[in-house]
This record gives sequence, structure tokens and C-alpha cells, in this order.
Amino acid sequence: MEHAPHDFVMNAKTKDLKRFDSFVHRTFNSTDTVFFMQSLQHIYKKHGGLENVFVPNSKQDACKNAIVNFRNSFFEIPHPSRTSKHVSNPAENSSAKRLCMYLRWMVRDDKRGVDFGLWKKHLKSADLMCPLDVHTGNVGRKLGVLKRNQNDWKAVDELSNNLRKLDKKDPIK
Repeated sequence: MEHAPHDFVMNAKTKDLKRFDSFVHRTFNSTDTVFFMQSLQHIYKKHGGLENVFVPNSKQDACKNAIVNFRNSFFEIPHPSRTSKHVSNPAENSSAKRLCMYLRWMVRDDKRGVDFGLWKKHLKSADLMCPLDVHTGNVGRKLGVLKRNQNDWKAVDELSNNLRKLDKKDPIK
């Protein structure tokens, strides 16, 4: 990508993507890599960027709706079926940890540089959900703000709603 990933993705042609033919990282292979770049190019050209596809349908469950809308936009072009496993779907009860973390970075502005706070259009810090994995789940249970045993979207919802009781405007700080 010659140290310019955005430029590469925006201008990549099929021949440019050949350099990824042997790429593999854990369960992510060259097919997935090429599709991700094609989908990102599509999102930027058709929708004007990632922020414009993370749009909630309503204020209720705004973060979940924004993630589902992103996922729908991401897969609106023809795609290999195997690649869909790499983008979580909270509508199917996935905790969507990575996407919740990404939204935290992009929406929340903590003035210290950990969270960038670049996105201002559609989501507010109050809409965000806690990125849930085994560690945040265990801590939440020990603190008594999470009762559910599974680390799924229902647990994300429970944990985040309990954190809202502590700070309604910025529950996942």
C-alpha cells in the first residue's frame, strides 16, 4: 500500500490486489483481504465514508442499529460467503466487541488521545455500548454490573445499561 492505505484502497484495481494473493493471518486469508478492500472502496465511493454507514435507524438501540447498518452496507456488493464470518452481527446476538471498540475510538472524545472523537454526525458517546470480551465480562460480573453468563449482545446490553446508571452521557468511559 506504499504507506498510503486510504489512497491505495480508493484507487486499487484488480491487478493491484494481486499482491495479496498469498496473504494469511489466522483465519483471515487473501480472499477476505481483497473483499475488505473492495467493500471499503465501495463504501467510500457510494456512501462517502465509513461514518455514513454507521447510522442508527432509531435512538433506541442506536449502537446496535448502526453496526447492523454498517454490516449491511459492507456486504451490499457480491462477496464470498466465507468472508461474512469476519464482521460481527449483533442482530444474531454477537457481542461485536471489535466494532463496539472501533465506535468507541471514533465517537468518544476523551481529550487524552485514547479515543479520537472524530465522528460527530450520527452517534453520541451516550449511544455507545461496552466492548465485551472474556475480560470485561469477568470484571463486570465481579463488580455486580453483569449477571448474564454468556458474552453475547444481551450481556453487552445489560452491562452497558448498568454503566449508563453511573454516567448517562458517557457510559463506557
